[in-house]
Amino acid sequence: MKILRIFGFAVFAVLGMTSIASAADTGGAPNWTGWYAGANAGGGWGRAHADAVFDPRSRFDTAAVDSTSNTINGALGGLQAGYNVQSGAFLFGVETDIQATSQQGDAQSTVTLSSRNLCLSPCVEPPPTITKAPFDTAQKLPWFGTLRGRVGIAPSDGWLVYATGGLAYGEIKSSATFTIPPGNACLAPCTPTPGGSITGNFNQTRAGWVAGAGVETALGGHWSGKLEYLHLDFGDMSNTFAAIAIAPFSGTLRTNARLTTDILRVGVNYRFGG
Repeated sequence: MKILRIFGFAVFAVLGMTSIASAADTGGAPNWTGWYAGANAGGGWGRAHADAVFDPRSRFDTAAVDSTSNTINGALGGLQAGYNVQSGAFLFGVETDIQATSQQGDAQSTVTLSSRNLCLSPCVEPPPTITKAPFDTAQKLPWFGTLRGRVGIAPSDGWLVYATGGLAYGEIKSSATFTIPPGNACLAPCTPTPGGSITGNFNQTRAGWVAGAGVETALGGHWSGKLEYLHLDFGDMSNTFAAIAIAPFSGTLRTNARLTTDILRVGVNYRFGG
C-alpha cells in the first residue's frame, strides 16, 4: 500500500505539471542544452538480505542460523544538478544528486546451537543439548548519492523521456543484537548459565550501481518538472562481531548482507541556458 500511495502521488504531481505546462506560454519547444539544478522528493522501498554464520570454538558444537530478509522503506529528498547536450531530438547528459532518506527496517532470526553430550563407553550417548537464541538485525540508509549518465529523446514539444545509469554510493548503518537466554536450572553445586547479550554497530560507506528512467516536461520559462524511477544496488557487505563467550555460545558470529532499494521521486529543475 505504501508503494501504491507513493506512485499515486507521483502520477498526480506529473499530471499537475503537465497542466501547468499546457497553460504556460513557453515560446516554443525548449532547448535542453546547458547546465541545470533543482530539488526532488519522493519515497523508497528497499530490501536487505542477510545471512549469518556462527562458528563455535568447540568441535563438539554445531550451529545453524536462519536467513533473514527485511524491507527498508521511507521518505527521501535532495538536490540534483547536471549538464545536457541536445542534438536534434536526442539528448545526452550527466547528472549528480545527493539525497537524505528515512529508509530503515529490522528483522529477527534464530541461532540454533547443538551441543554434543559425551559419556564413557559402554554408555549410550544422550541426545545433544539444543539452545536457541534470537538474533536481531536492523539497517538504515541515512543518505546516498549518484553520478549518472542520461540518454534521452524529446518526442514532442516540451517533453523529454530518458534512461539513466551509473554510480551509486551511500552510508549504510547496520546494528545487530545477539541475546543468549539463561540456562536451565540445575542442582547444587552447579550454577545455571546466566545468559546475556552482545550488540554490534557497523557503519559503512558503500559504492554500487544505479539504473532507471524518467520523464521531464517544460513548465514555462526555464523551469521543468520530472518524474523519475531508480533502482540502486550497494553490493555485498560483511560484518564480524567480537568474539562471543556467553555460555553455552562460544565462538565467532559474522553476517553477510546485500542492500538494494527502489526509489520514485518527483522534482523540479531550473535550466541556466537554452
